[in-house]
Amino acid sequence: MFRFLCRTARKVIADRDFALNLTTTQLGFSQNKIFPLRFLSSSSHVEKRSFKTKQSEQEESFTVSYLINSCGLSLKSAVSASKYLQLKNTERADSVLRFLSNHGFSKSQISKVVRGCPRIISIDPEKILSPKLEFFRSIGVSSSELAMIIAKSPTLLCMSLKNRLIPNYNFVKNVVIHDEKIVTFLKRTGRGLLLDLRSKKFGPNIALLKDIGVPQSQISYLVTNMPGVACSKHSKFCKVVNEVKEMGFNPTQTMFVKAVGVISQLKESVWESKLEVYRRWGWSEDETLAAFRRFPYCMRISEEKITSAMDFLVKKMGWLSRDISKMPIVCTFSIEKRLAPRCLVIQVLLSKGLIKENMRPCSYLCLGQSNFIKKYVTKFQEEVPGLSDVYHGKINPVDASPGFQRHLK
Repeated sequence: MFRFLCRTARKVIADRDFALNLTTTQLGFSQNKIFPLRFLSSSSHVEKRSFKTKQSEQEESFTVSYLINSCGLSLKSAVSASKYLQLKNTERADSVLRFLSNHGFSKSQISKVVRGCPRIISIDPEKILSPKLEFFRSIGVSSSELAMIIAKSPTLLCMSLKNRLIPNYNFVKNVVIHDEKIVTFLKRTGRGLLLDLRSKKFGPNIALLKDIGVPQSQISYLVTNMPGVACSKHSKFCKVVNEVKEMGFNPTQTMFVKAVGVISQLKESVWESKLEVYRRWGWSEDETLAAFRRFPYCMRISEEKITSAMDFLVKKMGWLSRDISKMPIVCTFSIEKRLAPRCLVIQVLLSKGLIKENMRPCSYLCLGQSNFIKKYVTKFQEEVPGLSDVYHGKINPVDASPGFQRHLK
C-alpha cells in the first residue's frame, strides 16, 4: 500500500506539471501559479483512482485546467463542470469562446455561461449556436440584452430551436402579443422558454385566467412582469386565484392579477408579519385588506420602509393613519426624493393660502416629477421666492413645523 501511495502521489505531481504547461488563456484570464488538482482524502478514494486509465486522468486534468485558465472558472466549479465534459483538445472550445466574445459576451458572462452549461464549449458555434442567437435578435433582443439573458439561463443555447424555443416563443406571443413584451419576459426569466409551456404549468394557468374572465391585457401584464408566477405549479396557482377572488377582487380589473402576483410570492408568515406592522400603526385587519384591494403592492413593501413612511407622514406631517390606508401607494414612495420635498412645498403653499385646503394628497404625490415642479413650484416662484429651495432640500425637513394634517374626502 505504501508503494501504491507513493506512485499515486508522483502521478498527482505529474498531472499538476502537465496542467501548468498549458499557457494559452483564451479570454485573458490569469493562470494559477499553483494548480491543486485533486488531493487524496481517503484510502477508498485512492482505490477508486487506481481504476482510472492514465489517458482519462490526463483528459480530466486537461479539462479542469482549460476551464480555469481559459474560461475563468474557480477550481471547485471547474472540477464540477468536468463531470459533464471531457476535452481532448481545445479547438472546438476555443472557437466557442471566440464566438461568444465576438457576439458581445463579456469575460464574466462567458464564465457564467460555461459554469451553467459546461457542454456548450463542445457545441459547433456556427451550426448550433449562431441560429439561436439570430432567432433571439430577430424578435428584438439587443446584443447586450441577449448576453445578459444567456448568462442567466445558458441552457437556452443547448435547447432545440425547432422543437422547444420557437414553439415556446409562439405560445408566449399568443399571450403577450408584442415582441417587446417577450423581451421583457426573457429578461425576467429566460428559463421560462426551457419549459414545455403548452402542457405544463404555464398553459393551464393561462387557461384558468381566461376561464374566469381575466382580460387578455391583464394576462399579458402578469406574464410580462411576473413570469415566475405565471409559470408556478398549477395547483398552487389555482389556490392563489381562488383566494384572491374570495378577497373580493374583480377578475376583470388590473388589481386582480397584481394581487395574484403578490400572494404567490409571499409566504404566509410574511403576510402575517406585514399585517402586524400595519396593526401597530392603527390599521384594523379590515382596513389593511381594503388597502390591499386598492394597492396590492402595499404588502410587498419591506417592514422598514412601511415604518419609516408611516413615521414621517403620521408623526412629522400630522396625517391620520387611517387616511393613509385609503392611499397605501404613498408608503412605497421615497421619503427623501418624493414625500418630504413635496409635502413641504404643499405645506408652504397652504400656509400662504395659495392652494385649496381640501386637496387630495394623491393629486400631488402621484404626479410625475416634471408635472409637480411645473404645477406647484415654478407656478408660485414669484409669490414664494424660496420655494425651489424647499423642494430641492436646501431647507431640512426636520426644521419644518408639524401639523400638516390632510383629511381625505
